[in-house]
Amino acid sequence: MRHHWLGLALSAIALAACAPAGGVGASDELFPPVGRFDVEDAVDGLVVGHRLMAAGEYELAIRAYNRAALEQGLTVDVLSALGSANLRLGRLGQAEDILRRAIEQDDSFPPAWNNLGVVLMERGEYGEASRVFQTAFALDSGESVEIRDNLQLALAKREDPAYAPPNKDGPVLVRRGTGEYLLLATPSVG
Repeated sequence: MRHHWLGLALSAIALAACAPAGGVGASDELFPPVGRFDVEDAVDGLVVGHRLMAAGEYELAIRAYNRAALEQGLTVDVLSALGSANLRLGRLGQAEDILRRAIEQDDSFPPAWNNLGVVLMERGEYGEASRVFQTAFALDSGESVEIRDNLQLALAKREDPAYAPPNKDGPVLVRRGTGEYLLLATPSVG
């Protein structure tokens, strides 16, 4: 019995040494900031989602995009971003549905067309993917190298499904603004 109490006492001392000075709750980091909160001070959910996508945190990106949807509504930007995050998670059906919804909302938005093309490429639907990439390329006025490369890959795959481009990782996701999301591997379907 005496050894039991000695072990507990040593454990308590070790835990106390790890605690911040002033005891539990002394750190302001444990509590939310005090004062008035302005919506203008919040970081845009789309920006947060894009950063999370770049970091490979796709589930967290979906949460951020959902927050953006609550703040901004289901805009074409939000829908396109949600579709892209679902694609990265291998949820091809959901990604396709969301991206088609984005295009229905605004059929002049090149990133949504491009990202739908990426979904179709991942599904092996090279003919439709090439048509979708052609639309994205035309809407973008041929300015995006990524969309052009995706179109070329889809056309080559349509002619020869076994075609593998040299030194290429595959189709590239694009988003509005700066940056891109590269599909490094084919998402697993399941």
